Amino acid sequence: MNKDKFIEDLNDIYEFLDFQKSSVNKLIEHLENNELEKLTIIDDFAKTLELEMSEDLRLALVTRVVNLRDDSLVQVLKKREFSEDKIIELQEKAYCFVRDFWHEKHKGTVDYIKHNNLLTPFYQAVFEGVYNVGLKMSSWQSSWTAHIINGINKELLNMFDGDDAKVMEYLEKHHLFDLGHNNILADRSYSALVKHNADEYKSKAYIEAFKVQTTAVIDELEDFEEALIEIEDEVFGQKWDYILYIQSLIKAFSENKTHLLVEKWADVDRAWMKIKTPIQIGHPLEYYEDHFRKAVALEWDIRLTNPEFAQNDNRVNKIKSAFAKVFDNIEKTKEYQAIYDFSLKSLDKVQLYIGRPALFFGAEFNGLFSAQVVPNDEIVSKEEGKKIFAFSDEILQSSRAKPFLKLSREIFGQELLTEDRTFLFNETKAWHQVYDITTIGHEFGHILWCDEETETLMNKTGNFKNIEEFKATTGGLVSFFLDETNDEKDLEKQVLIDTIKRAVGLIGWMEVDEVQPYYCEGLIHLNALFDSKILDWDEEKLLIDISDNKYEELKKWYIVNYTALAKHYLDKKDATEYLNQFAVKEDKYFMPVNSKINSFVKHYFKRYQEIGQELDTEDKKETYKK
Repeated sequence: MNKDKFIEDLNDIYEFLDFQKSSVNKLIEHLENNELEKLTIIDDFAKTLELEMSEDLRLALVTRVVNLRDDSLVQVLKKREFSEDKIIELQEKAYCFVRDFWHEKHKGTVDYIKHNNLLTPFYQAVFEGVYNVGLKMSSWQSSWTAHIINGINKELLNMFDGDDAKVMEYLEKHHLFDLGHNNILADRSYSALVKHNADEYKSKAYIEAFKVQTTAVIDELEDFEEALIEIEDEVFGQKWDYILYIQSLIKAFSENKTHLLVEKWADVDRAWMKIKTPIQIGHPLEYYEDHFRKAVALEWDIRLTNPEFAQNDNRVNKIKSAFAKVFDNIEKTKEYQAIYDFSLKSLDKVQLYIGRPALFFGAEFNGLFSAQVVPNDEIVSKEEGKKIFAFSDEILQSSRAKPFLKLSREIFGQELLTEDRTFLFNETKAWHQVYDITTIGHEFGHILWCDEETETLMNKTGNFKNIEEFKATTGGLVSFFLDETNDEKDLEKQVLIDTIKRAVGLIGWMEVDEVQPYYCEGLIHLNALFDSKILDWDEEKLLIDISDNKYEELKKWYIVNYTALAKHYLDKKDATEYLNQFAVKEDKYFMPVNSKINSFVKHYFKRYQEIGQELDTEDKKETYKK
């Protein structure tokens, strides 16, 4: 098969995935149109959970299936006054229902490729192998969550009355973190704590802590490797790169010595960085869920590149230009220069893939990312660079399908929503440009101001991720604000509206532990919006002013505060120090220091709990579709 025919087949699969996602999104349409007879799967879902159906539950279950998030479901369960243990039990049952639903969809994708003889035998085997391994990753996910998130982490918090810093201190004192490169404490772990005596813990590699599940994954990876050995990659000539990658995964999953885990997984990342085809396999890379030891989550997927995507350096050049301008405003030292050069080299080695998820498993049934920059191992990135993945087509499709909610109209007002929705439904090209600025800009923003030690040194009290997401988004925004080419100036208003909606919307994630970094990010953005007077809070009403002079004030705020944040990173100071300027812990959750923002956040979250799962029946999508 020649490359042109392969790209044609890729396009066919891409359209199939688009259609498949549209058909799942129809569940939202049926809900909006009150076609309850077409929502039998949601009725089955409620029966599986043994819950009595209500309007808010129906929306929460549709959201769980379509958007893979369970925060709405948790709010509905809290409203029904279920205990924490009962909510965890129902979250797990919901995970299993959604997992089985999507497994069936993924099987349909693999069958479609084989039945229509698309791609080549080699890449058909890649799809089949990823699917088979994925089934095992998904069945492991339940025990991973039960043991680490709902077990050990809750025990640790109880031991220290909810004090994160004391938990981190305890883990370091008792040598319960994995060791990374050069025997320094790692910024993540591929192990779990297991009770050793009545009150002691021991760190055990996944192969020991989850022996049955990890062995099942290894067995499938071995079958996958054997299948690929029999076939040639006649289009890209990367057969041995895939095989070496799978072999490195087998070695990493099989490793039982905790001090060797980070190095073994670095080898996985090195092998993975060599694969540059449009069919990318995602492996355990991220570690948001585990707040303390950053146990790497069970990601496993295929990301498919959009055949129409053409590589260009537009965004990275704008990022580099802003990076240099900000650095010019910081005093120079040898150490600062070394970190700056480290980041710059990483930017130069980025491989960008714009596409959509084709198959996904494990942790990804708890929410797919809209974009991602990986690997997180900075030693590997120094050698090999990074890959950025962006699912813009998927996000646009999902954004257009999302139901209109009463809460949005109550908080933002119809005027802002009308402007935003007119743009969303009618300005496809411009929407992708805004996504490029805000979301792809965010992923490039992660790369800046860091070297191989930054996260470990800044995370002593466990809050590095809680400022890192703000640093990333703001890196993209500042590159937009400092851009002198003016080729994107006409997008200013939409970037501003996007920033407002993101900052406010993230408040809804207050109680969802694995996305706490995004919630904290939103709190810092709110300071930008309130300090520049774009937002104001007056007796239970959010006032919004997006006039030019306020926008100029906002730009100044971001540039000043981002420069201070860059200096904080260059000095590798503890992240909590920066975060506490804007937010501090009140009981279990971070809350804004600014009293006006604090009042607004509490009001918004209360309304989110009360009406966050109620449809807005006054505004209709048909109004915007031209």
